[in-house]
Amino acid sequence: MDHNKNAKSSKNLTAQRINLTDIVNYQKGSIVSREIVKKKTGNVTIFAFDQGQGLSEHTAPFDALVYLLDGEAEILIADKPFHLQEGEMIILPANQPHALKALKKFKMMLVMIRS
Repeated sequence: MDHNKNAKSSKNLTAQRINLTDIVNYQKGSIVSREIVKKKTGNVTIFAFDQGQGLSEHTAPFDALVYLLDGEAEILIADKPFHLQEGEMIILPANQPHALKALKKFKMMLVMIRS
């Protein structure tokens, strides 16, 4: 049961017990995201990727931590593939090209720190 479906912003999530997998729902043929923390120093976003969906290769000027909440994904970092499953994480290094693809539908938490 999604107790937070009526929350409109990340502020509504403060001081609450939350199951991260309930933050976003899978949608057929889509990627769904919800930013749950947004600060000048960084942000935390939850994503749900339907099977076969992904993010094309890109770079970021700071490190990012990806934690899989559910499912399976392939993450490429500088053309090196990493197969991640539920409960695993990887750090995407700053200024290194990376891409993501859903091998099975998956949910992830992305934590970016800008310092």
